[in-house]
Amino acid sequence: MGIYLNPDNVNFKGTLKADIYVDKTMMIDVINRFIEKENKYICVSRPRRFGKTIAGNMLAAYYSRGCDSRELFRDLKIAEAKSFTEHLNRYNVIQIDLNSEYQNTEDKSKMICHLTRNIRKELRKEYPDVELENDDGLARAILKVYDATGDRFIIILDEYDVLVREQADPKLFAEYLSLLNGLFKSNTLKPAIALAYLTGILPIVRDKIQSKLNNFREYTFLDAGELAEYIGFTENEVQELCKRYDMDFEECKRWYDGYAQQGVEIYNPEAVVQSMEKKKYGGYWGKTSSYEVISDQIRGNAFQTYDDVIRMLANENIPVDVEAYLNTMSGFSSKDDVFTYLIHLGYLAFDEDNNTCRIPNSEVRKEWIRAITRMSDYSKTDQIIRDSEELLKETLAGNGEAVAAALDISHIHVTSNRSYNNEDALQSAIYLAYIYALNKYTLIKEMTTGKGFADVLFIPYVPDIPALVIELKRNGNADSAINQIREKKYFASLEHYSGNLLFVGIDYDEKKKTHTCRIERFSKE
Repeated sequence: MGIYLNPDNVNFKGTLKADIYVDKTMMIDVINRFIEKENKYICVSRPRRFGKTIAGNMLAAYYSRGCDSRELFRDLKIAEAKSFTEHLNRYNVIQIDLNSEYQNTEDKSKMICHLTRNIRKELRKEYPDVELENDDGLARAILKVYDATGDRFIIILDEYDVLVREQADPKLFAEYLSLLNGLFKSNTLKPAIALAYLTGILPIVRDKIQSKLNNFREYTFLDAGELAEYIGFTENEVQELCKRYDMDFEECKRWYDGYAQQGVEIYNPEAVVQSMEKKKYGGYWGKTSSYEVISDQIRGNAFQTYDDVIRMLANENIPVDVEAYLNTMSGFSSKDDVFTYLIHLGYLAFDEDNNTCRIPNSEVRKEWIRAITRMSDYSKTDQIIRDSEELLKETLAGNGEAVAAALDISHIHVTSNRSYNNEDALQSAIYLAYIYALNKYTLIKEMTTGKGFADVLFIPYVPDIPALVIELKRNGNADSAINQIREKKYFASLEHYSGNLLFVGIDYDEKKKTHTCRIERFSKE
């Protein structure tokens, strides 16, 4: 048992002792299918705080010869699997937290050298009869042990991409690539490695690292495959937690849902756990990172990223091509690169069926708004967002003139002259003008209602405020929009909503490029 070689199960024991633990141990049954096979190289990438490290500690506790974990797993789901005893504590596990190594090494140029030396020391202690030389690299040391004993190794490398994210010194990076090449590309070493399990935030970098790791099977935030339900909380798991802690599930869904993998809804586990423990929904995951991660990528509106961010803030889905991104932290060559990068960081969600991205939930939306409003060069947006708060007050007060004036301004900010009269542009103008309302309402676009479609529907998730049914007209008048709401009985679909409704009729004059608005209150009581 060592720090790197054959760790004990103390880390996973700590996880099990937590007040909230969601059993993800059937992930082991999936991973067992890869043991000692041709496709035994796995890379899992997820945003921060989505459970990557916990999963790695679980695998180490299960596979490591440095502990006996039978009792530890006895009452967990994996104990019922046929593969449970086959691989339990039967391998030499080398577990490395590369981020910890990088951050804690004072002379970072010697990090790989120090890491190799420390693991070699532990191998010597475990295998005193195997002659390991001081100049043996990690791959050669493992090969010697395997050649002498037949013992096979599982390598668990957490935060494999830290040198990419930190944009490390080229010499250090070259040494790291040499380490990866020796461990994972050597046909001579291949029989000695029973499994390689890598985790990171970014998928495998395609311009420098790929040649060293192109034999890895990838499970990303774009395509999680059969591991979709195991890293992050599923909807059923969150529902059970909400019942146990007497928390409103629909509110939890609004705050933390929005990521879908293989038809599985995935929630941010860090945020869900903190909200249950604190009995309060709020922004927890965002505090583990920084709004600069977002703002640095959209500052200057390169590739019109800023324009699309505004649309996404207003619940729009934006087309994205995720295939070209090289998975680096620099050298973005298109808007698609920027948005794909932000998908991997968790700031955007990806819809693989429609190839679009969006802001996933209220927690992340607050991070985006914080990023936008703190950009000194986007003071106009800051003003729009502050004006939006006032607009909502005027809408609830029935002030149609204030609504029309705000839409005149918002319409300018979301469209070009060519698309100014486009119906989608008009809807985007409404979304932008009502950005602040998203703190109190769920926005639904073109909701099927009554005899037709309401263009925009705002359903409140806070008490004592009315729902808003918005009908859009062009080159007509606001009164006809109100009449259309009544004729089509849009409000019938809100029969389970017990509060009042506001009908908001908006007309857009294409020639004058101005809006008119009429607001009417409808009480169901």
